[in-house]
Amino acid sequence: MSWRLFKNTAMLFIVRFFAIMGALPFFLITFYVFYKGFGALNWDFFTQIPKPPGENGGGIANALWGTCQMVGVAIIVAVPWGLVAGLYLSEFGRGKTAFFLRMAVDLLTSVPSIVVGIFIYSLIVVNVGHFSGWAGALALATIMLPFIARSSEEMFRLVPQTVREAGLALGLPRWKVTYFIIFPTAFKGVMTSIMLAVARVTGETAPLLFTALGNQFYNHSLAEPTASLPVQVYNFAASGFEDLQRQAWAGALVLVLFVLTVNLATRLLLRQKM
Repeated sequence: MSWRLFKNTAMLFIVRFFAIMGALPFFLITFYVFYKGFGALNWDFFTQIPKPPGENGGGIANALWGTCQMVGVAIIVAVPWGLVAGLYLSEFGRGKTAFFLRMAVDLLTSVPSIVVGIFIYSLIVVNVGHFSGWAGALALATIMLPFIARSSEEMFRLVPQTVREAGLALGLPRWKVTYFIIFPTAFKGVMTSIMLAVARVTGETAPLLFTALGNQFYNHSLAEPTASLPVQVYNFAASGFEDLQRQAWAGALVLVLFVLTVNLATRLLLRQKM
């Protein structure tokens, strides 16, 4: 018995050690970004546009507004298509059509985001003749769609088969069982997948460099180059001005806090019983 207790204690120690080592980079990065960027956070940082290079002050209000616009359009485009694809693969996913759709979704999920940006650049920016927020939103939607489709499929599959059979046994058509029973039951899990997808695309930089490019002012329309927080952080960090570099750290801190908040909210949703 003592030998078994020793092995159990040793294995628990090893598992906890590697768990701590796996979480350590996250805490180190978060602490360092907080240390470097917290001092630049103030009211002006969130309400003003960038000052000309060499002048202190300014903020990222234009980048926040542009990011909200493009991510909002991406949600409108990607969420319906992603949910429909996930629902089809879960409830009707049989045969060659489902096989090729599932393979396409899996392949699209693994495509690097910069490749998506180059594709949208060739498809839209080159043909239109200029960068735009619409192109950036479409690139973000392309990244979100397969993620939502695959994760929502798994959420729909978690609904017990007996629930489906009970609805069909009552004489309900298949579409009513899907709409009134399966979808409400998996709603929390589906919302979780959407939140994780939003958190992922909010920090994407490479696709927006090829599509939305950036803007030092407020954009009046998504048909023109549009500022975004990841691109502005990238540009500020690459500049040779100390004040802009401090603002880059502050922008990175805003992104980290946003992603952390979304993930914590997701964990709280998952803890509740579906």
